[in-house]
Amino acid sequence: MIEPATLLTFMLAGAAIIVAPGPAQALVLARTLSDGRRAGLLTAVGLNVGTLVHAAAAGLGASAILATSALAFDTVKFVGAAYLVLLGVQAWRQGSRPQEAPPVSSQQALARAVTTGILNPKVAVFFLAFLPQFVNPAHGSILAQCLFLGTVLAAMDVVYEGGLVWLSGTLSSALRHPRVRRWQHRFTGAVLVGLGARLALMERR
Repeated sequence: MIEPATLLTFMLAGAAIIVAPGPAQALVLARTLSDGRRAGLLTAVGLNVGTLVHAAAAGLGASAILATSALAFDTVKFVGAAYLVLLGVQAWRQGSRPQEAPPVSSQQALARAVTTGILNPKVAVFFLAFLPQFVNPAHGSILAQCLFLGTVLAAMDVVYEGGLVWLSGTLSSALRHPRVRRWQHRFTGAVLVGLGARLALMERR
C-alpha cells in the first residue's frame, strides 16, 4: 500500500505535470472546439486510458523495452505520428466541407484518443522514470502500486481537462456559424498534424 506522505508527494508532482501546457491539452481543446464538449471530454478520458495502459506497462517492465530499444521506440513513435497526421488530414478535409461531413461521434472520439494515448512512446518512457520513485516493493505488488498511481494521475488529469473542456465548450457553443465551424475543423487538423510531426521528431532519451 502506498504511504499517505508518498501519495501526497506524488499528487503534488502529478499536479505540476498536468497543469503544464502540453500536446494532450492542445488535442482536448482542439477536439472540443471542433466537435463539442462531449467529444472533448471523451478525448480526455481516452488519453488517460492510454495513461493506465502505460502505468501497467511500467509495472510489468514493458516500458523498459521502449527505453532501451531504439527500434521499438522508433516503431511505436512513427506509427503514432502517422496516425495523428491521418486524423489531422481528415479533420482538415472535414473543415473544407462541413455541411457534408457529420461531427465525430462519441465512439470515434474515445477510440481515437485511446489509440493516440497508447501510441505515444514518450509517455511510456516517462512512466518508467516517474512511477518507480513512488513505488516500494516492500509494500506489495509493484504492478498494483503502478496501476493505483496511474489511476490517481489519470483521474486528476480528467478533472483538470474536464474544466478546460467546459470553459472552451462555452466558447464553442457561441461559434456555430458555418464559416467559423470550418476554421475550427481546420484548426483541429493543424493541431493534429503538428502533434504528429512533433512525435515523429521526438528523440529517445
